[in-house]
Amino acid sequence: MLKLLDQNAEKWALLVFYSMLVVTMAIEVIRREVFAYSSIWGEEIVRYCFIYLAWIGAAAAVKERAHIRIDVIFNYLSHRAKALLYIFGDLVMMGVALIAVFYSWETVAVAWKFGSVSHGLRVSMVWFLMAVPIGFALMIFRLLQSLIRDMAALKAGKPVYEGDRLFD
Repeated sequence: MLKLLDQNAEKWALLVFYSMLVVTMAIEVIRREVFAYSSIWGEEIVRYCFIYLAWIGAAAAVKERAHIRIDVIFNYLSHRAKALLYIFGDLVMMGVALIAVFYSWETVAVAWKFGSVSHGLRVSMVWFLMAVPIGFALMIFRLLQSLIRDMAALKAGKPVYEGDRLFD
């Protein structure tokens, strides 16, 4: 079960948020065009689903090494040099993610302290602001997995996982 969750957690979460976004947007378009009425809550659901999609998608991209990068130089490097570069990049991204979790958690704490609520849904803003620390925490988890995988490849002298290429 844990292996299945590890392989598909982001995909399932992305599917849920994307489905909510599409269904809510379709309902709102029908309401606006057919009934000449729209709601504020529909627009908010779509906005916050999109925010969660972005942050969870970023974590999924870290897992698959699918972030945009210029990898021409990697074609000319040895397996060891590639592994070291990937490890360096993951460590830099880990530092950025740790800083982002710290400061985004501070924003969540302020919303919790003052009881901020969204305008249309009247739901605590904590649920929506949690998208950023959740996304970066998932990134940290996936970066740790990547570092372990790359260290093992470096130690064994094997090529590192480079992700799927877009145009091969």
